[in-house]
Amino acid sequence: MDIKEIRDKIDSVDEELLKLFIERMRLSEKVAEYKNENTLPVVNKAREREILARVQEQSGDLEQYAYRLFHDIIELSKARQSELYRRPSRIRNQIEQALLAGEDAFPRSGSVACQGVEGSNSQAACDMLLPRGNVMFVKNFEAVFDAVESGLCKFGVVPIENSSNGSIRAIYELLQHKRFSIVRSVNLCIRHELLANPGAKLSDIREIYSHEQALGQCSKFLASLGNSVKVTPCANTAVAAQQISESKRTDCAAICSHECAELYGLKVLKDDIQDSENNYTRFICIAKEPAIYAGANRISLILPCENKPGALFSLLSKLAVRGINMSKLESCPVTGRNFEFIFFLELEASVRESGVLPMLEELESISENCIFLGNYSMV
Repeated sequence: MDIKEIRDKIDSVDEELLKLFIERMRLSEKVAEYKNENTLPVVNKAREREILARVQEQSGDLEQYAYRLFHDIIELSKARQSELYRRPSRIRNQIEQALLAGEDAFPRSGSVACQGVEGSNSQAACDMLLPRGNVMFVKNFEAVFDAVESGLCKFGVVPIENSSNGSIRAIYELLQHKRFSIVRSVNLCIRHELLANPGAKLSDIREIYSHEQALGQCSKFLASLGNSVKVTPCANTAVAAQQISESKRTDCAAICSHECAELYGLKVLKDDIQDSENNYTRFICIAKEPAIYAGANRISLILPCENKPGALFSLLSKLAVRGINMSKLESCPVTGRNFEFIFFLELEASVRESGVLPMLEELESISENCIFLGNYSMV
C-alpha cells in the first residue's frame, strides 16, 4: 500500500470521526437540557471515570493515546454543556453587574491613591491611567487598598510586577485578602538614576537608598561599587530622593527616576543604572466595585488548587479546549497549610467573547473559592 492509499483511508476515517464527533456533541447538548431541567451539575466525575476506564481497557497498546483523546472529548463536551447551562452562579452575577457598571468609557479623572511621594513611579502610572486624577499619596501598599475600601479614593494604583525583578508578592496577597477589582493596567518603562546632593561625587558615596524592587533592578551597578557602599531599602524611590535632599549629606545617594532630580534639587551622578534596558513595571488600577470597561481583553483570577496529581492540569484544560491563552501563572503558598497553593492566572480574553463566561463558571464549579479579579485593558 503506497502513501496515497494510506492517506485516502485516513481521510475516509476522519470523515467518519467527524460525523461521530458531531453526533456525540449533539447528544451532549441533550444531556445539558436534562441537567438544566433537573438542576444537576455539569460535572459528573463518576461518569467521566467510567468512560475513561472503559477506554483504557479496550485500547491495548494505544491506551495512553486513547485516554488523551477521550479526555479531550469529555472536556469539549463539558465546555459545550457549560455554554447551554443556565443555572445562576456567583461569578456570572458578579460579571453581569461589572459589565453594567462599565458601560461608559473609563474615566480620565477621579480620586486615586498611590504609595510614595511626588516623583514616584506610582505617581507616573497614575498620570497615565487617570490624566486628570486627583492623586493622594499614602505610606504603603496596604494603605492604598485601605483608602479605596474606606471610600476616601475611588481608585488605587499599585505595581504588580517588573520585567527584570519579577512579581511583587505583597500585592498578590492584598488582592487575595481584600477582594478588590482590577479595572485597568499600564506598563511603565523604568529608568533608574543615581541622584545625590549638589557637591557630591560618585567616589564620595558610602550609602545608597531606594525601594527594594529598584535595588534589585540595579543589582549589577550596586555590585560594581564593592562592599564599601551600604545599601538601605526604604518605602519608595521618590521617598529615598526626598530623604537624601532633606539630609544635605554628600556621602549618600538615592536610586530613583530623573524627575526626582528637579523635584528635590538633586544632581545626577550616573544615569541608566538598571540591569536591563527593557525594564518595565506593570501597574494595576484597583476599585472597590467591579467594572468592566470597553476594550477589556485581559482577565485575572485567583484559583485554589487541590494538592493532588492532575489537579492543576484539570483547571488549565478548560482554557486549552477553548483556545484561550494564559499569559501568567503564579503560585503562592496558602498560609498555615503545608504544601497547599493558590494560583494567580492572567488570560488573554474578554467576558464578552462567546464561551468565556461559561468557562469561568466551569472553573468556579470545580474550584469553589475561585476569585474573579477583573476583566480590563492595558493602556
